[in-house]
Amino acid sequence: MEEVYSIPLSKLADEFGLEKVVIPDNFDSILVQTPEVMRPGLALTGFYEIFDAERLHLIGNAEHRYLSELSDEERSVKIYNFISAHPNAVIYTSGLPVFEEMATNARKFGVPILRTKEKTSPIMASLISSLNTYLAPRITRHGVLVEVYGEGLLLLGDSGVGKSETAIELVKRGHRLIADDAVEIKRVSAKTLVGSAPEIIRHYVELRGIGIVDVRRLFGMGAVKETEKIDLVINLEPWVQGKMYDRLGIDDQNFDILGIKIPAITIPVKPGRNLAIILEIAAMNNRQKKMGYNTAEEFSKKLMGQMGV
Repeated sequence: MEEVYSIPLSKLADEFGLEKVVIPDNFDSILVQTPEVMRPGLALTGFYEIFDAERLHLIGNAEHRYLSELSDEERSVKIYNFISAHPNAVIYTSGLPVFEEMATNARKFGVPILRTKEKTSPIMASLISSLNTYLAPRITRHGVLVEVYGEGLLLLGDSGVGKSETAIELVKRGHRLIADDAVEIKRVSAKTLVGSAPEIIRHYVELRGIGIVDVRRLFGMGAVKETEKIDLVINLEPWVQGKMYDRLGIDDQNFDILGIKIPAITIPVKPGRNLAIILEIAAMNNRQKKMGYNTAEEFSKKLMGQMGV
């Protein structure tokens, strides 16, 4: 069964600076468990067939104007039916005044009413983006996440292969550490994975023979980052003599994480190889591919042209 994540409504209200108009006694225990936000226009007209009370409901200019033009009696009925359906929270946008009937019924049924001066579309987009991050499916992988030239590189491999040492070398070369040893990965959209470090080990690196190192204190704030999108998975493995490794980079590899396929490469490790430089080249090459230029394909075309194929 897929785990369900949640965020306290109070935390969301503080994050977006929402004015607390009506606050029930259990406000601090109210949880938001869906990233979907809706405008209850149809519900206010009386259509509740697909009404989702778990969502946040935004009252914008259209809904407010509709209710304003109803008679007092009809407006009271519409608002009563809406609030008695127990929406998780009602948020007034554009600084609109809250109907007295809305506030009265909200107190009666324990429904929070919040308000923002932001317009409806921007606040809706911001709420959905934030909730997608907080409530995203997630997994923890053993590895290291670093940012190199703006690319998020997830380093995987057996313990002792050199992931942490490579991360420190990259930090010394001006790149940034996101997570060492354990990487929390969230699927924030159908195409995007974002990695971060668990709070307890954030900014720390374990180096065998030295121990735990605080990267932020040693190298400064510019050497660390809280989160980063995962653009490339790099599998580090001990060099196996006689094994055929990809020398041209023509064969595309992918690594599946939470149903999203991320470009991947395998780099053999042996004494004398400068992994930091290799990873810098891998990051730049991956960025170049995303911009539409594939060196391996161009080389292959030139080679075929030379051979007259």
